[in-house]
Amino acid sequence: MKKILELITEEFANAFESKGYDKSLAIVGVSNRPDLCEFQCNGAMAGAKKYGKAPIAIAEDIVEEVKDNEMFSKVEAINPGFINIDLNNDFVAKYLNDLEDAENFGVEKQDKTIVVDYGGANVAKPLHVGHLRSAVIGESIKRIKAYMGNKVIGDVHLGDWGLQMGLIIMELKDRKPDLPYFDEDFDGEYPEEAPFDISELEEIYPAASAKAAEDEDFKEAAGEATRKLQDGYKPYRALWKHIMNVSLEDLKKNYDRLDTHFDLWKGESDANPYIEDLIQELIDKGLAFESEGALVVDIKKDDDKKEYPPCIVRKSDGAALYATSDLGTIIEREKEFEPDEYIYITDKRQELHFTQVFRVAKMAKFVPEDRDMNFIGFGTVNGKDGKPFKTRDGGVYRLEYLIDDINEAVFEKMKENKSLDEDEAKKVSEIVGLAALKYGDLSNQANKDYIFDLEKFASFEGNTGPYILYTIVRIKSILEKYKAEGGSLDNLEIKASDNETQNKLMLEITKVNEVIESASDELAPHRICQYVYELSNVFNSFYHNTKILAEEDEDKKKGYIALLDLTKSVLETGIDLLGFSAPDKM
Repeated sequence: MKKILELITEEFANAFESKGYDKSLAIVGVSNRPDLCEFQCNGAMAGAKKYGKAPIAIAEDIVEEVKDNEMFSKVEAINPGFINIDLNNDFVAKYLNDLEDAENFGVEKQDKTIVVDYGGANVAKPLHVGHLRSAVIGESIKRIKAYMGNKVIGDVHLGDWGLQMGLIIMELKDRKPDLPYFDEDFDGEYPEEAPFDISELEEIYPAASAKAAEDEDFKEAAGEATRKLQDGYKPYRALWKHIMNVSLEDLKKNYDRLDTHFDLWKGESDANPYIEDLIQELIDKGLAFESEGALVVDIKKDDDKKEYPPCIVRKSDGAALYATSDLGTIIEREKEFEPDEYIYITDKRQELHFTQVFRVAKMAKFVPEDRDMNFIGFGTVNGKDGKPFKTRDGGVYRLEYLIDDINEAVFEKMKENKSLDEDEAKKVSEIVGLAALKYGDLSNQANKDYIFDLEKFASFEGNTGPYILYTIVRIKSILEKYKAEGGSLDNLEIKASDNETQNKLMLEITKVNEVIESASDELAPHRICQYVYELSNVFNSFYHNTKILAEEDEDKKKGYIALLDLTKSVLETGIDLLGFSAPDKM
């Protein structure tokens, strides 16, 4: 289905061509002066020099050509050569009825296989505020890309293979030396039950990390334990499986609370079988060379505007690095999925790392040169002091506590609504709290830092998640009352009228397919946030200025209800792409 701007542009392209002008001049955009017109074409200004004519003369030629076109209610030439355009309301109403019948609001379908790498949690550590953005942005990107018709594979890509594993193993050895994993003479089957629970595991890692900072011998032992684990030492592999099982259960529980879901629960360890061969391949292809004892690949290009350091693929002690692990993961994904596109979502400070990895992958032909490899680097979640968000005592803010806090803030506001009992208000506050949290994040451009403002995010007014949900609930309530009065939502049609706020609402809805496509192309969920907020504002203006259920003209009322039903569908689609949903009551 063509977008509204495409249809207008086509008509103006025909008009320019019919009058002997280059049809490429027919560039139509949304007016930045909605008080004067809805759309504007400035092609006459651009064509003046080329054709040696005053721009107003060209504009008048075009207006003459399209003045009788039923698509437009107004087309006028304005000095020095602008063309102001308003659409015919009957045309907009027909477009919206077609839009409602179209699959996915007529977005242009794609058919790609896309791997989205987000999450990035480390096992044996609780999720904290630093994991929020990758999970929230990644889930939205995955949903947007899937809505466009793509096969999207989301991978959590866990940190499960580094030094933290050796640290945990050695700390366990200090605390529980009698465990069979530390008995070199043990020859039986290792226990199926883990010798620790999640609470103990989460306490072990920071204790081990602190000990390693002060005790060089402990740190070296942890490094040796890590190497033995990676080399397949059976006792440590058995412990590692316990660590993974206990951690994954907790991680899944917390990701579920964020309504964030992964198709793959793979980690750095899954890349391990590929690392030896990929390093040898880099050497054989003449890409990898020794530098100060390490093995590196020079990634510089002749047209680089800045210096890029070499990518280290093996340290001087023979250990692999994150870059090596990421390259191994790419090889595995190529083997299993042959994706058309990769999207990595991490802290923006990792931009250099992914530039290096992408370049090495293409230089080594691990992926084709034309493979789309995208990096979304997100900014920091800050407190009101402008510094990274911390707990009151300066510690790292656990994500589960952050979710609890915003749910509680929403619940306090929900209690003002006496129509909900406390249990119901609690359940609804979890739905609204998630919207507050996700919208508060996603409404900011991904690469920008933002201030986490609990009061603002939980507000039911302004540019917030709860405000969007309240708008949807308001529409649901009207539709339910209409049905309770004997009305049906079947076979309704949107109809044009002389209601100014209705016409603005209709025009706003026509943008939905263009907004979703641009959010997909730009990997920008904040575009959808902007749109659902504007649509909510326009709807609420219509609601406050129109007697909907009290309308006596039955045909007009049915037209209003049809418009409300479509508005609800568009808003619900928008928030689903952002990763949250709306309750029936608030």
